[in-house]
Amino acid sequence: MEIGKYNILKVSRMVDFGAYLADDAGSEVLLPSKYITDLPEIGSEIEVFVYRDSDDRPVAVTEHPYATVGEFAFLRCVATGAVGAFLDWGLPKDLLVPHREQRSKMHPGGEYLVYIYLDHASGRIAASAKVEKYLGNLPADYRCGTSVSALVSGSNDVGYTCIVDNLHRGILYHNELHGSLTVGQTLKASVKNVRADGKIDLVAGGSARERSAQVADEIERRLKSGGTIGVTERSAPEAIERCLHCSKKDFKKGVGHLLKSGKVTIGGDGAILLAQK
Repeated sequence: MEIGKYNILKVSRMVDFGAYLADDAGSEVLLPSKYITDLPEIGSEIEVFVYRDSDDRPVAVTEHPYATVGEFAFLRCVATGAVGAFLDWGLPKDLLVPHREQRSKMHPGGEYLVYIYLDHASGRIAASAKVEKYLGNLPADYRCGTSVSALVSGSNDVGYTCIVDNLHRGILYHNELHGSLTVGQTLKASVKNVRADGKIDLVAGGSARERSAQVADEIERRLKSGGTIGVTERSAPEAIERCLHCSKKDFKKGVGHLLKSGKVTIGGDGAILLAQK
């Protein structure tokens, strides 16, 4: 079983205070009774998160932390002490950021971007605010248009810096966005370009096909509800962006998809009309 990760384990035996779960190698971990709603059968499988409790013993829980080992997250500091700062990560035992892993002194109430890791020497889960050392350590092997997950980590004059798939540095440019983003937000994006330095230029939303399909769905929804689109393929990109929050390129592809499937027609003035059955 993996500490700091979700595991699918089998119920090996029941006790008064919970159930013992085992992995394929026979290693057991306790699932306390407070996490058991229906009495499980011996041999049945349960997905649990495994970490170490306040007594430093491995324990299984059905709760979901805000992030797991190997992931980045913005977490709130709830206390500080002699060994470091403690962050709320959604579990009863708070997450430690040792002093050596803090970029600057953390204070209760503050939110900090951290990377969650497993200290193999102690077997304990901890976090580090020195996130740079955990980024760009593997080649960014992406094709143009690949869908990725992007965590917005900051902003500058050019755009929003992002952490891509918990592995790489990326950026979403202001002049290619259709609305503002929030630091700490996670969104779906697609790869536009992988630069020589390993950083990734991103486009908000999924792949080009997914974005145009979303536009097509929105156009169809508005027409079926008796509304109108208010823009045509002749409209300025700015007007299309205001109306549908998308690029003109994605708009034209979305309209083309609807035309090809026979769901819409184009009127004499260029208006997009719901096809008559």
